[in-house]
Amino acid sequence: MDVQHCGTSVLVSAGGELVEGGGETLRQALDHVTADTRDLLVDLHGVVFMDADGLLHLLDLHQRAERMGLRILVTGWQPQPQRCMAEVAGIPGPGAATGERYALASFRRLIEERAHRARDAADFAAGWLPRA
Repeated sequence: MDVQHCGTSVLVSAGGELVEGGGETLRQALDHVTADTRDLLVDLHGVVFMDADGLLHLLDLHQRAERMGLRILVTGWQPQPQRCMAEVAGIPGPGAATGERYALASFRRLIEERAHRARDAADFAAGWLPRA
């Protein structure tokens, strides 16, 4: 993760895989926010893989930024993370355009609910009890 300050904006460039262990790195992105920060820009161009846990981490970052009064924009959705989000949301397909829908609060709530269910189902299938 790379963080840059540009006027009243903070740009977070993520790369690699956004999975269960990536939450702490995204949480630290808000450590770079100052009192004059107005916008948080998250660039996912470098994220080649995301699972339901990674999606939940991204949604958590979005919610925390909104509570801080920041406008947030997530851009650079790569094919696999878009497919992951579309599958979790229940709208798979090559033209799902879920990256554009991510900006809608109602869509974020939908995918958050379904991502929790997908993660719990994966935990159950792996022989673990669902997370509380």
